[in-house]
Amino acid sequence: GYTPAGSTNDFAASLGLSKDVLTAAKDIIEGTPKRLDVGSFNGRRFSYVASFGAFTEASYSTPQSSKNMLGHLAYVLEGIASLPTITPYHLKVEYDGTVLEDDFFFGMVSNALSIGGIQTPKSEHVVLDDGLFEVDLVKKPVSLADVANGFQNLLSQSPVGAGALVHFQASRLVFTCDQPIPWTIAGEYG
Repeated sequence: GYTPAGSTNDFAASLGLSKDVLTAAKDIIEGTPKRLDVGSFNGRRFSYVASFGAFTEASYSTPQSSKNMLGHLAYVLEGIASLPTITPYHLKVEYDGTVLEDDFFFGMVSNALSIGGIQTPKSEHVVLDDGLFEVDLVKKPVSLADVANGFQNLLSQSPVGAGALVHFQASRLVFTCDQPIPWTIAGEYG
């Protein structure tokens, strides 16, 4: 069973679990089991999100006292403070027979309807037990057209489009980079 806690708890929301601890405990005892895809990141299991790049450190570097006092706003402020240090990573991403290579500011592999309290791109297509994870990558834009095409891709139904935002589903992924990348696994340093 899963008992929701924390300041946002997208995982519980994606599963339709109560945020009330007593109700959640009752549901663990009396509820119906739910199937859920589980990922493996270098041998570490996750069921919510694994991410790298811009703003990902905010989830574990934000002081608990700030989270308690400001809630979601604490993450936003921590993310804004990290803006000057954001640099892209040159990655090769291999997934389900496809290879993508580019410079990326941000990437996440998720199985949730929202991340950090924000609805994920194309969340209406997320199925939590279909064997596929949602993958969202933000490329380093070369032109203003890349930014515009990225937003168009965000709104369209196509899996991979031109522009700064790339979205697709995959059952298996391999990320390769020539430098270490700090990852966040379900909000904790990975």
